[in-house]
Amino acid sequence: MSKIKPFASVSLDLDNQWSYMKTHGDPGWEKFPSYLDVFVPHVLDTLDQCNLKITVFIVGQDAALEKNQDMLKLLTERGHEVGNHSFHHDVWLHSYSKTRLQEDILEAEQHIVRVTGQKPVGFRGPGFSYSPELFNVLVENGYMFDASLLPTYIGPLARAYYFRKSDLNTDEKKQRSALYGNLKEGLKPVTPFYWQLSSGAELLEIPVTTIPIIKTPFHLSYLLYLSRFSQILMMVYLKYAITLCRITRTEPSFLLHPLDLLGGDQVPALSFFPGMDLNRNRKVTLFRMTMDTLSKHFELVNMSSHAKSILRQSRNKFFRL
Repeated sequence: MSKIKPFASVSLDLDNQWSYMKTHGDPGWEKFPSYLDVFVPHVLDTLDQCNLKITVFIVGQDAALEKNQDMLKLLTERGHEVGNHSFHHDVWLHSYSKTRLQEDILEAEQHIVRVTGQKPVGFRGPGFSYSPELFNVLVENGYMFDASLLPTYIGPLARAYYFRKSDLNTDEKKQRSALYGNLKEGLKPVTPFYWQLSSGAELLEIPVTTIPIIKTPFHLSYLLYLSRFSQILMMVYLKYAITLCRITRTEPSFLLHPLDLLGGDQVPALSFFPGMDLNRNRKVTLFRMTMDTLSKHFELVNMSSHAKSILRQSRNKFFRL
């Protein structure tokens, strides 16, 4: 049966307060401060209001801590899919050896399964970090897809802005030197494709979609940033992105983060993050406008539904490592 509308998958990287602090180099992250007890009920209610079921990428360390487990269990109880977002949320994951990657991914998976009752079939690297060793580990452990790529040319600009807002020293900046990717990411496909691994195996990649041709982002964090200048500008930009996706037959993978729906007054420790000057209610309004606009053109699904649809289609798109 043919689809009435093309798919667009929606996912949430459930980065917790401590993981933002860790990447930013802020002291106190080792105590694993959390906003999950505030955020999870809020996002679940918001998604229900939009009649959305999405994929939530969980950090294994959060699933390992008892204080978070009741909140994380709600995700699958309310009908959402879970993915693996690594155990330690190190944005330098690409520098891990294959052995260390195996340990990190499987430890995260073990805790996610134990808490949510669901085995992840998809993975997203923190800070869009990935490597050939990572893809081999995913294939060997039965993952259906990776979703770590952000194909854009502006990653270095985003990283420079992030560093300017941080107190990271030279060594810490070097460790995070691949955060948000480099210029070469802009050469990679916007549409889903298959990594051809040295072992001969293949792995489906579903990139976080950027605007076809110009390859600038339109995930919700970016749209919220534009809304601070003009809501009209934000909506024109979103509709332009959708138009180019439709013209190029790109089925988008749309990304959310917790700070897209939390106000700066709720998490003052993260006031450095763009858009945290907007309050929660304003963010929810803009989120609902965005989802309403996307749903007029696409059927909004979770990532495994999107992946299964792609796997049923032609397998002739390869990007060779």
